[in-house]
Amino acid sequence: MEIKSKIWIELDGEPVFSKGRWLLLNAIKQYGSINRAARELGISYRRAWSYIKAMEERLNKSLVVRRVGGKDGGGASLTPQAMELLKKYERLEKGIEKLLDKRFEKIFGK
Repeated sequence: MEIKSKIWIELDGEPVFSKGRWLLLNAIKQYGSINRAARELGISYRRAWSYIKAMEERLNKSLVVRRVGGKDGGGASLTPQAMELLKKYERLEKGIEKLLDKRFEKIFGK
């Protein structure tokens, strides 16, 4: 047996950040493109953009910088605020996993 959990952050009852949104921002960082990140995650560009817009509005911070296509094509990159959010969420998730593992072992044994 093993324990599983989902962690998300809300603001005024609205979701702001979760593992899925972490994956999206991380994919944008990796591929330099919202479109490619969405494809890799199996979601539409429209859905990816709606997640980004919602996060930015709820946090009142710019997270993704888009570059309009041209000779060399467009792209996207993360702001320093987005990079910090990725790091903090990862630290939070790892810390909670450790706590859950300890608690699970205490209650259910090895």
